[in-house]
Amino acid sequence: MLTGLDAVARHRLQVAALLPEMAAGAVVSHQSAAVLLGAPIPPGLLDRVHVTRNRRYGGRIKAGLKVHCAPVDRVAELGGRLITSPARTVVDLARTIPFAAAVVVGDALVREFGLTADGLGRELEFARRRRGAEVGRRVVAFLDPRSGGVAHSRARVLLHHLGLPPAAAGGLVCGDGSVLGWVDLYLRGTGVVITLADPTGPPHPVAGASRPAPPPDATLLRRYGFHHIRTTGRELRNGAAASRIRAALAESRQAPPHGDIRPAPLPPATPLPLRPL
Repeated sequence: MLTGLDAVARHRLQVAALLPEMAAGAVVSHQSAAVLLGAPIPPGLLDRVHVTRNRRYGGRIKAGLKVHCAPVDRVAELGGRLITSPARTVVDLARTIPFAAAVVVGDALVREFGLTADGLGRELEFARRRRGAEVGRRVVAFLDPRSGGVAHSRARVLLHHLGLPPAAAGGLVCGDGSVLGWVDLYLRGTGVVITLADPTGPPHPVAGASRPAPPPDATLLRRYGFHHIRTTGRELRNGAAASRIRAALAESRQAPPHGDIRPAPLPPATPLPLRPL
């Protein structure tokens, strides 16, 4: 029955099969919640279904299932299933899965559901004594709702690991009072913009992910003093792009651009009602 299905489709079926066997009040959480909310998850993290019980003790792990025990105050309901809120899901994963994977999921959910810093902050405070809370704070601080998909989220993490200035996604390059175009990524506080020539991994577009403006012509960027780097995920992973980016940063510091880069507008958030558990 599962032959030919991808990891996400198989996981959805596993959730549907296991949940009726669980005691009432089991809440789909962690990776399983992210799948049901439509966020991208690496297949290697979908080895078991995750649920959370609203109590402090009694967690367990068995084949295909992990039961977490922790207070749950509010839930969403999808297809008759209780599921942790998008903000709770972001924080749970920020604490428990690798940084890059948590950023990919977090970027997608923050954008899709319009999650706010205040809302995420409340969940972080709620989890302050739980395992991985400090790592979770670093992940949440790194999230960018303008990320265009998996490749852009991964690229921001790779740029961070290269020790470069913070990279932001989805910028509108402006000069002489007009919009010159939309860029994939830009290094904040500099005139360096980055295009991913062949984004690696599935794009996994989120709601409203269409570009608000076309990409600017490279000649036009140079005219306004911006430094355009065209690279790939592979070059970022192996460090091959680092020297070009650092050279562009040095040039930008010597001669700042005659314009600025502004965050692109965000799409409308997808509404998801929550209720007390």
